[in-house]
Amino acid sequence: MGYTLQTDPETTSRAVGVELGISPKKSREVCKMLVGKKVDDAKAYLKSVAALETPVPYTRYKMMLSPKPKVGPGRYPKKPALAILRVLESAQSNAEYKGLDADNMRVKVAAAHRGRIEKAMMPRAQGRSTPWNEQTTNIEIILEEIKAS
Repeated sequence: MGYTLQTDPETTSRAVGVELGISPKKSREVCKMLVGKKVDDAKAYLKSVAALETPVPYTRYKMMLSPKPKVGPGRYPKKPALAILRVLESAQSNAEYKGLDADNMRVKVAAAHRGRIEKAMMPRAQGRSTPWNEQTTNIEIILEEIKAS
């Protein structure tokens, strides 16, 4: 699996979470809110979403969603927020390992892509069965160092 953007390895660090058992639709909406934020702000945002304090505005799959205060249609996707937080912390520790200033970085790319579908069958009455598939998601995060001006 590759990354969506080629970056300079001297100023960036990256991490990827492969085939996480979370919803691709919800993960996409959470990742959209992280781009451009500093690492500390992004971590605080994800923790408040997981604590059900800050809603994530939904822009795409919002047909029957109730409006949240100051956001509009949105939800509190706890499981994707915690999974993306783990990948973000991994990217931050990769930056520390490379010798970059991990506190002075911002999220350049936060993307969620559909992963492999884990196929299973659920037994039903009278010898029948129905598909019981689980979607997986690939999360990628690229952090870049903020230039001192």
